[in-house]
Amino acid sequence: MPAVEIRPGIHWIGVNDRMTDLFEGLWPITQEGVSYNSYLVSGEKTAIIDLAKSIKVDEFFSQVEEVSDLSKIDYLIVNHLEPDHAGLLTIFRRLAPGATILGSAKAVELLGKFYDITENVRAVSDGETLSLGGKELKFFSTPFVHWPETIMTYETGARVLFSCDGFGGYGAIGGALFDDECANHDFHEGEALRYFANIVSSFSARVLAAIEKLSGLPVEVVAPSHGLIWRKDPGRIISLYKKWAGYAGGTAETGITLVYGSMYGNTEKMMNAVSRGISSVGVPLQIFDAARTHPSYILSSLWENSGVVVGAPTYEVRLFPPVAQVLHAAALKHVVNKKAAYFGSFGWSGGALQEMKKLVEPLKWDVTEAFEFNGCPRPEDLRKGEELGRRFADLIKRSG
Repeated sequence: MPAVEIRPGIHWIGVNDRMTDLFEGLWPITQEGVSYNSYLVSGEKTAIIDLAKSIKVDEFFSQVEEVSDLSKIDYLIVNHLEPDHAGLLTIFRRLAPGATILGSAKAVELLGKFYDITENVRAVSDGETLSLGGKELKFFSTPFVHWPETIMTYETGARVLFSCDGFGGYGAIGGALFDDECANHDFHEGEALRYFANIVSSFSARVLAAIEKLSGLPVEVVAPSHGLIWRKDPGRIISLYKKWAGYAGGTAETGITLVYGSMYGNTEKMMNAVSRGISSVGVPLQIFDAARTHPSYILSSLWENSGVVVGAPTYEVRLFPPVAQVLHAAALKHVVNKKAAYFGSFGWSGGALQEMKKLVEPLKWDVTEAFEFNGCPRPEDLRKGEELGRRFADLIKRSG
């Protein structure tokens, strides 16, 4: 994509990444892709706000040159030093040696550690402003949204908030850069939730603190580092992030995430019975086969829903490993305060239920239902499973 004007003197100069399979080397984006949003603000002086991952180097710097002479860039604002934001720093330094690099005090420290850059670097303080002549930037400290050095930058005249990882999402830009141009809001909002659950959820309290800190700021455009730029309804993505961060406090949507795994089909048969019981109550239900679905996609559902049903057989006196992996991911991302139920088959001995309870106890999950059966489920077992699903769904519905 060529450079795109957001407001007079403010351009998007980012790039799309449809080649990387794993974001952070962990979260799948093969199908969805991701954008690395970089911005150029031009007054009498010129500043770039964040760079990009070290791919498509020619494309990125060609877009800069569409708007400004690269060698005459005055400032580089480093909102965040993670390599998907700053991977081009070393090349940028060579091409624009006169540019002053600005960031938080912690960013200045990390510049030396990550990129061996210590000269012509200056720390900015919380609330400090920088005049570009006709444009003014103001810096806000927003630590752990999502690294400790993170800041957000605000252009005071056009009221554009360059929000870094805050309010971002997976998904490459498919030609529609702005929310008012996008016809597929469900996709981008869903990928924003998955991004939140994968990347930012552990720092939910910090997200809420940042939103509160910026609440008095008139924002007409939210320009994150990944995903859509919100100019028609910037409050939409802010309100979504506020809602999602609030789930960390124990509130959640009236819905159930059913995560299961099955070696030979016995637990899957029971899953079908349990899901029939849940569906009969009319509670929204999402079902995931843990052996075939990356935890990245399951985490967003776990984060959003108040109820969790775990279906897993005993595997060598332990919880079926793909299901255990999902619960480990839930612990890593602090998916707390859920109501839960369990079902699963066992052969010569049990063990899955015991391990499941051990894994979720630190997360304060309330396991209200549990049903184990030996070998293949009989018709009577399936009836019990359906009743379990119905009871649990009634509980979630009453609690909502």
